Amino acid sequence: MVPRYARPTMTAIWEPEARYRIWFEIEAHAAVKMGEMGTVPASAGQALWDWWATNPTIDVAAIDAIEAVTKHDVIAFLDWVAQQVGPEARFMHQGMTSSDVLDTTLNVQLVKAADILLEDLDALLAAIKRRAEEHKYTPTIGRSHGIHAEPVTFGLKMAEAYAEFARCRKRLVAAREEVATCAISGAVGTFANVDPAVEQYVADKMGLEIEPVSTQVIPRDRHAMFFAVLGVIASSIERLAIEVRHLQRTEVLEAEEYFSPGQKGSSAMPHKRNPVLTENLTGLARVVRSSVTPAMENVALWHERDISHSSVERFIGPDATITLDFALARLTGVIDKLLVYPERMQKNLDRMGGLVHSQRVLLALTQAGLTRDQSYRLVQRNAMKVWESDGQLSLLELLKADEEVTAALPVEVIEEKFNLDYHFKQVDTIFARVFGN
Repeated sequence: MVPRYARPTMTAIWEPEARYRIWFEIEAHAAVKMGEMGTVPASAGQALWDWWATNPTIDVAAIDAIEAVTKHDVIAFLDWVAQQVGPEARFMHQGMTSSDVLDTTLNVQLVKAADILLEDLDALLAAIKRRAEEHKYTPTIGRSHGIHAEPVTFGLKMAEAYAEFARCRKRLVAAREEVATCAISGAVGTFANVDPAVEQYVADKMGLEIEPVSTQVIPRDRHAMFFAVLGVIASSIERLAIEVRHLQRTEVLEAEEYFSPGQKGSSAMPHKRNPVLTENLTGLARVVRSSVTPAMENVALWHERDISHSSVERFIGPDATITLDFALARLTGVIDKLLVYPERMQKNLDRMGGLVHSQRVLLALTQAGLTRDQSYRLVQRNAMKVWESDGQLSLLELLKADEEVTAALPVEVIEEKFNLDYHFKQVDTIFARVFGN
C-alpha cells in the first residue's frame, strides 16, 4: 500500500488493529456458542465480552513481540488476550484451527472492502450519467482504429461507459456474495472437535454464510473470482481513462482533465496541460490487475491445506482493494470536472470534408440499383481525393460533380445524405436501454 494512492476508510480495514478486532469477535462468538452447548463454561464467553466492553486498546507491538518468539500470529494473539482476560481465556479457540480465524477474517475484510467499492461505483455512475445527459446530443466523431468513422454524440460515449460500469457493479455484488463465507470447522474441516452449530452461530454474527466444505481452508476459487472482478473493474477504469487521454491530445482536444488554478503541467515547459490523472489511472489499473494471476494460482493448494496462499493474500488483499478504491474516486473526479469542447468536436467532425457521410451515399446508390461493388467504387474514388487533399476538398461537391453518381442519384438526394442529425435518430432508444425510460 502506497499512502499517495490510499484513502483512509479503505486503508482502515487492513490495519493490524482492525484485523485483530475481527479475530477477537470470531473467537468470542465461538466461545459464547460453545458455552450455550456446554462445550466450555458459559462464563468463558461472558468474560471475553466483559473485557471487550471496556473498549480495550489492541497492543499490536505486544502481540508482535510474542509472535517473534512463537513464530505464529494466531497463537501470539491468543496469548496476549489471555494476559488481558485471565483464566477464562483458556477456553478460547476450543476445537478450532488458525484457518478458521484467518480465513473468516479475510472474508469479512473483503466484504467490507466490497461495500466501499460499491459505494465508489455508485458515485462514478452518478457522475457519468450526469455528463451523459448533459451531452446527449453533442455531436462528435466516432473513431475506429483511431480513424474518423461516423458521427456519434459525446453523450453516447458516456452512456457506453455507464453501461460498462453498471455491469462492473453487478459483478462485484456477485463477487461479494461469493466470498462472504465463514469456516469454523477445525483441523482438516471435519468438525471433529467443534460442532457445526458454532460455525453457523459465528457466520450469523459476522454477517456471512457458512462454507459448505472448508477442508480447513475456505476454497480459494472464491477469492480468485473476487480478485478477477477487481481486475475487470480496473480494466474498465483504464478504458475510460485512455479515452480521455486520447481526447486531450493537442491534435484532438475535444475534452481534457480540469486544470486547476496554480497547477503546473511541466517542470520545463510552462504551456503544458497534461492528462496526468488519467495516465495515473492507467498505471493504477495495472497494479490492480497484477493481483489477479496470484489469486488464480492460490486456488491449487496441497491436499486439505497449505499456506502458500497466505503470504500472497497479505499483499493483494490490501493492495488491490485500496488501489481500486483510490482509482474509482479519482476517475469520478475526472469525469465530474471533465472539460468538454463541443466546438472543437464539431471542427474535427468537419475536418475531413464530409467523409463521415460516405456510408449513407453508398447505401443510397445500392438502393438506386447499382451493385454494392459499383457503389463502393464510386464513393471511394471521390473519398480518396478528399483524403489525399487533407480535407481541403468536399466529398459532397465531388459527388455532385461525378456524372456516374448523379446519373443514379439526384443532387437533392445526395445533399440529404450529408445531414448530421440523421445519425442521432436512435440516441433516445439507446439512452432508454442504458438508463431506463
